[in-house]
Amino acid sequence: MALVPLVAREQIDADDLPLIQAGEESFGKLLNTWLAIANSPGMFATYLPFVRAVTGPGELDPRVKELTAVYVSLLNHCRYTTSHRCYSALAKGVSEADLERLAAGDFASFSGREQLALRFTRALTVDHAVTGRDESVTGVDPELLAQVRDSFEPPELVEFVMSVGLWNALTRFHRVMDLDLDLGEPPTAVDAAV
Repeated sequence: MALVPLVAREQIDADDLPLIQAGEESFGKLLNTWLAIANSPGMFATYLPFVRAVTGPGELDPRVKELTAVYVSLLNHCRYTTSHRCYSALAKGVSEADLERLAAGDFASFSGREQLALRFTRALTVDHAVTGRDESVTGVDPELLAQVRDSFEPPELVEFVMSVGLWNALTRFHRVMDLDLDLGEPPTAVDAAV
């Protein structure tokens, strides 16, 4: 059962309604996360443009952005976010076989840059929170940071770290909210890894 009630369409705040309607047109349905956020009037009007800015086209290779977003959702054991991120990845050309390999932790067929991105994603998602400042000011292994700095340009790194941060926050939000799936189940092998 969801932590908060999903707001009925007629109860959506007037400031949020145009963006929620635009989102509904894009996805063909109202998403449960939007209806949960609608419990805080005005928040959605800030949330959706920010999410679009972080996930939309930019300097970072879209495939890297999609693979790492799915990986964050898997590392956080969030089925709802995994469903959404798989939906997005498949729509943007990532194959189901790639998603299955990602879920299995088999990164060998990914490019060297994709493998580095996945290592960095794991560090930002799993290791960062348990690494004290006395061990590492940044929370990330200095050797890994050096490799990332050498492989990605500054605009890419801003997008990358912001994207991983966004999906870490949203997977925690989605998981604790316990929202029902609204975009279908992730591919079977990916779902089994959640």
